[in-house]
Amino acid sequence: MTATTRLRRLSTIAGAAIAVASGGSIFFYPSISANDRGGGSNLAAIRQKINDPFAFVPSREVQQSTLIGASSANPLDILVIGGGATGTGVALDAVTRGLRVGLVEREDFSSGTSSRSTKLIHGGVRYLEKAVFNLDYGQLKLVFHALEERKQLIDNAPHLCHALPCMTPCFNWFEAVYYWMGLKMYDLVAGRRLLHLSRYYSAQESAELFPTLARKGKDRSLWGTVVYYDGQMNDSRLNVGLACTSALAGAAVLNHAEVVSFLKDDVSKRIIGAHIRDNLSGKEFDTYAKVVVNAAGPFCDSVRKIADNDVRPIICPSSGVHIVLPDYYSPEGMGLIVPKTKDGRVVFMLPWLGRTVAGTTDSNTGITLLPEPHEDEIQFILDAISDYLNVKVRRTDVLSAWSGIRPLAMDPSAKNTESISRDHVVFEDYPGMVTVTGGKWTTYRSMAEDAVNAAIKAGKLNPSNRCLTTNLRLVGGDGWEPSSFTLLAQQYMRMKSTYSGKVVPGVMDTAAAKHLSHAYGTLAERVAAIAQNENLGKRLAHGYPFLEAEVAYCARHEYCESAVDFIARRSRLAFLDTDAAGRALPRIIEILATEHKWDKTRETQELQKAKEFLGTFKSSRNAQFHDGKHN
Repeated sequence: MTATTRLRRLSTIAGAAIAVASGGSIFFYPSISANDRGGGSNLAAIRQKINDPFAFVPSREVQQSTLIGASSANPLDILVIGGGATGTGVALDAVTRGLRVGLVEREDFSSGTSSRSTKLIHGGVRYLEKAVFNLDYGQLKLVFHALEERKQLIDNAPHLCHALPCMTPCFNWFEAVYYWMGLKMYDLVAGRRLLHLSRYYSAQESAELFPTLARKGKDRSLWGTVVYYDGQMNDSRLNVGLACTSALAGAAVLNHAEVVSFLKDDVSKRIIGAHIRDNLSGKEFDTYAKVVVNAAGPFCDSVRKIADNDVRPIICPSSGVHIVLPDYYSPEGMGLIVPKTKDGRVVFMLPWLGRTVAGTTDSNTGITLLPEPHEDEIQFILDAISDYLNVKVRRTDVLSAWSGIRPLAMDPSAKNTESISRDHVVFEDYPGMVTVTGGKWTTYRSMAEDAVNAAIKAGKLNPSNRCLTTNLRLVGGDGWEPSSFTLLAQQYMRMKSTYSGKVVPGVMDTAAAKHLSHAYGTLAERVAAIAQNENLGKRLAHGYPFLEAEVAYCARHEYCESAVDFIARRSRLAFLDTDAAGRALPRIIEILATEHKWDKTRETQELQKAKEFLGTFKSSRNAQFHDGKHN
């Protein structure tokens, strides 16, 4: 397709949309679901339950007892397998419809794909390009859907999500016009869910906004940039928030609990429950449910095989590699996205939690519990971003590197294997078990809604109300404001114990207050109170705002059961700086041991497991590399 043809097609479709939009409604915008019309008294009651200032999540022991208490005579309505974004989303959706819900997760909430994302809440601007040039309405529907969910997700967890401007460099007039028109169309399709309008900046203006952006390269000069907006999140904190919100609403959620086998009806062979092993205590028990929802992400085929070893696999795993660099590589509050590099892949560089995360789009991979990035993939990212920066890109600057597995799914009813979906799929291929997989973080809520709808049909369940999650803020989000951190800075001290045991006061500085406010929302005061009243106000790692009080709080109120749970999911230290996480481990384990009453043997095991986990994050110090370019 020629450049002229591409521009003509883009302008024709954009023009048509503008023409219809001028009549008072936007042609491309989908109809608003019933969920947007409010939830009445049921929604108000659930919000009150979740936001009760005196409410705490039930203990892990209570949650396990609830699962054990679900008998064949009095089963759960739904048992969810998988504690990622989709699984916890299913649990929250189902319990807020008035159903009895249990959830089990083999490792920890967000231990797999959901903590290893790009951290973007995006509408899928690449899908829009494909929709236009392939005249593919299916791709266009993906964009509609994701833009709707993008805004809803940011609204439902405002402390953990925000809008992020992303800069796209242009190196000639055609790229400038092409990207400007494409991103203006993206704005148009977003309609009332628009975050901010995109706009064009000259080369000089772009350099002021992004000082490390190169204005001249090997064989090209920067013409200008187009800046558009997508969302950004703290993915595993969001996932943990979903789990805790589900628990407060009445779901029995249990991490570190694995499905060993399914319980089946002797006559119909329908799944009626599961045999579960608590991986912390080794205890095994049965729990019964009218329907099982398989939301195990990349491992959903493994769960399906427990039910029927002869099932046809539907997962096509795809790997995304990310590296974390110091903050000086990118300015605070501005990302860089290159839509097409030399080999056709997208490369991005985004500010995240005070550092810079860079990475690529998907490539084929195998399924493993702890995926590791290959050195050549890390080098590819470094090479790719160095083409666009005016600073030396060094391998020694890599603070952390990780790989995540995205479960792209094939429709099990399709006749060939070419029907890999970028959307999600929901189906019941074994009586009593509904599987939901595919999709992306942005659309987790609607994936969960579709899965619960399918489960209600499969189990002939009787919910007391419809889906309410569209307008339901997660715990910590209701009443939160961007200025909430000032309350912490003004009213709390960080009391710290020195090595000699002397208690010294410390200021609740802006960095620590902002971190607590964004990580815990309106519950941040609970963490600040622990820092002040229990002398746990010391920082866990130099240069990072994470406090000792967070370890105690997460152990008590967020189902943090291991050192890895904390460094990887409750805080993001392992993802931000592998070496800093390693240095913080002894103190983290000491606090967890006090909270969970561990003996010395368990402490030693925790240290060993955490070190092995950190070994899969290829920072500059724990990786072997020989590269003259990036030394």
